[in-house]
Amino acid sequence: MNSAARIEAFLEMMSAERGAAENTLSSYRRDLEDASQQIRGGLAGAAAADIRAYLDDIAARGFAPTSQARKLSAIRQFFKFLYAEGLRGDDPTGTLDSPKKGRPLPKTMSEADTGRLLDRAALEAGNGVNGDRLAALRLHALVEVLYATGLRVSELVGLPVTVAQRDDRFFMVRGKGDKERMVPLSAKARTAMRAWLTARATVPAFADSPFLFPAAGDSGYLSRQVFARDLKGLAARAGISAAKISPHVLRHAFASHLLQNGADLRAVQQLLGHADISTTQIYTHVLEERLVRLVNDHHPLAD
Repeated sequence: MNSAARIEAFLEMMSAERGAAENTLSSYRRDLEDASQQIRGGLAGAAAADIRAYLDDIAARGFAPTSQARKLSAIRQFFKFLYAEGLRGDDPTGTLDSPKKGRPLPKTMSEADTGRLLDRAALEAGNGVNGDRLAALRLHALVEVLYATGLRVSELVGLPVTVAQRDDRFFMVRGKGDKERMVPLSAKARTAMRAWLTARATVPAFADSPFLFPAAGDSGYLSRQVFARDLKGLAARAGISAAKISPHVLRHAFASHLLQNGADLRAVQQLLGHADISTTQIYTHVLEERLVRLVNDHHPLAD
């Protein structure tokens, strides 16, 4: 069975019948030709054991699980085509499991870097940055509230102004799936919000806005992109690599620092608004580190 001819026929079908883009076709070609070169006798006549051995080989060569899964997907599509066209009487990929993709650990920040970021935001709120004290007060309120609550950035920028007006230690936020949850506010976050609320009142255009962080765009509130840009600028001025920070990184820092300091995983799940504990379990590495430190520091036989 001529594998090269079969691969060409498959690619022609993908182009003509499914309208596959040139990049997609090139990717399929690379993956299928690589497999065909590595498998003795070519890909078209391969048995399940041959394909499994090939997958084991690319894993041993250091290909990431995502790359392994992409290659297997191309091979599956190829054999479905051969079977549908009557060029093979079986599909050898039917019994193969996809490579397990490891969940990447979330990027986070150390407590020291987070402290430097917040201190810089407070300093600029007091002095103004580049002469724009209003923007500095808003950014200070944003970062203090984000680190105090672990809100999603979309939840943060869309907060109603009543959250600051009530000045409570807790407030309700409506998150994914229209579900409400209670989140706490630290004293520093409340102070920063009050300062921003006072400054906000001096801007006539903001007077009737129902949002805590109003803006002139279609949504009526500050965009996530503007906040992310301002946050990176703040990080750079605090001596922290802008590439290491985003609103999402601060949310992860909130969760990681809580767990490092003894918080319960279920409590963090509720604060983050995760519907399923499995989503929060990306932080189990933090718990493991804490347990190792606990044993090393407190076990009577520890050196």
